[in-house]
Amino acid sequence: MYTESAIRHRRAVWSWLAQPTALFGGVYGLLVSSSAVAALTQFGETTRAARMDDALWVLFTALSSALAHGYAHQIAHRDAHGRPGVRGVVRAVLAEWPLVVAALPTALLLWGAGLGWWRSAGIEYVAFGINTVLLLGWGVLASRAAGSRWGRALRIGCADAILGVAVALVSTLLK
Repeated sequence: MYTESAIRHRRAVWSWLAQPTALFGGVYGLLVSSSAVAALTQFGETTRAARMDDALWVLFTALSSALAHGYAHQIAHRDAHGRPGVRGVVRAVLAEWPLVVAALPTALLLWGAGLGWWRSAGIEYVAFGINTVLLLGWGVLASRAAGSRWGRALRIGCADAILGVAVALVSTLLK
């Protein structure tokens, strides 16, 4: 049985995850890491050392994407927020943390393969599959936060996952 404080805590977490910044960063981070993983399937090596490099590459890509997006946000909204200068840029970049956090599962899978925790060959397919499931989850979360019922939220989540896979594949083909 849920206590009132547990229910309140659950709603607070739900509200926090359903914020547009968290949703945007989560989806964007998954797309960045999925594109990176899709590129690895086409061009990557499967040695343990290469997987460690791949993990760092995914993290660096997520961090540079967060930096670029935060900086662009700061420039675009400079007058609206009234936070000019270095502090404003730092705040805007730090606000992009969901993007980096969303790339962590992929980086951890690659890192684990580099450490020999599991097979190195084919781990990118596992990471891509996990990212697809996470995209479905973010789609369901966003849809539920917008007030959709579970059936509709699941359909929207599936469509979001398929769209995410398509974006990652197209991004890889263009590189």
